[in-house]
Amino acid sequence: MTAPYNFSAGPAMLPRAVLERAQEELRSWRGSGISVMEISHRDPAFVQMAQKAEQDLRALMAIPENYQVLFMHGGGRGQFTAVPQNIAAANDTVDYLDTGVWSEFAIREAGKFVAKVNVVGGAIDTAKGRAIAPTETWALSPNAAYFHYCPNETVDGVALHQIPQHPSAPLVADMSSSILSEPLAVEKFGVLYAGAQKNIGPSGFAIAIVRDDLLGRAQANTSTIMDYTVQAKERSMYNTPNTWAWYLSGLVFEWLQEQGGVAAMGQKNQRKADLLYNYIDSSDYYRNPVHPDYRSKMNVPFLLADATRDDAFLAAAEQQGLLGLKGHRFVGGMRASIYNAMPLEGVVALVDFMREFEQKHT
Repeated sequence: MTAPYNFSAGPAMLPRAVLERAQEELRSWRGSGISVMEISHRDPAFVQMAQKAEQDLRALMAIPENYQVLFMHGGGRGQFTAVPQNIAAANDTVDYLDTGVWSEFAIREAGKFVAKVNVVGGAIDTAKGRAIAPTETWALSPNAAYFHYCPNETVDGVALHQIPQHPSAPLVADMSSSILSEPLAVEKFGVLYAGAQKNIGPSGFAIAIVRDDLLGRAQANTSTIMDYTVQAKERSMYNTPNTWAWYLSGLVFEWLQEQGGVAAMGQKNQRKADLLYNYIDSSDYYRNPVHPDYRSKMNVPFLLADATRDDAFLAAAEQQGLLGLKGHRFVGGMRASIYNAMPLEGVVALVDFMREFEQKHT
């Protein structure tokens, strides 16, 4: 068994260089003799680190000045509730595109805080696999408070590669699985949010990027800890933040800069995805269930021709150090998540293993 490659969808693998640095600094951060987890979040050294992390993220994503960057609690699910409470009134209609499992969860949560959740359209089955309904078929509301979609569905491996448009509502996107994986025009969105545990850092942490004109709209009963306006005013320190996650996220941002930034990472991710999809498409033993135009670059589900061999496949893969390949419990099969931290060598190792397994069982 070689050094393992972790294909888990989240919590996902972190860059090895980040883990090694965190290990070195664990007991004595910046020579202080104590851990970053033990220092006050009000300490000037921590505040400096937090500010640098924000500036690094702004630089990586080219975030305009009229957007607030918030480091928040609760992961992506926390944002499912934060978005409607912060930028819609209780009697509003909101538009949602239902492209998969996480969109469904977001729709369910939004329905607790607004009068109507209008599902404009969503995922469909076609002869070429799972896809997203054409934009001309979407039933958009003329008076929606916002339009929400998930560009990359982690469970289903379905992605919308073009930024949609709404004639009147600000665009909100759940970027949990795709943030920082390729360049993004932030200025086209009202709110971007992401759970951290895929491309940023540890689980339970979230980042929300909110345009200034959407602040000050929170419903009266919005939890203060999830109020965008409060968190923006307090620089994400209204209460004690997850200091460890913030620190690790900052290390990941530095690592991304060392890799050449988001544009370079996008090229690497494209090569990884092409390698894996090209092999799957060339094989009679494996099948990807997603239409080629809507395939995720981050989460690659695949099915074996003989599903009775799924357990054997997973056991043999683990023996080769290929971990986390079991598909989500909702859909079964296999899933390889190839986020930023997954090196090309890991995908090469996976394809080599899949080829060997196919040869032994056909």
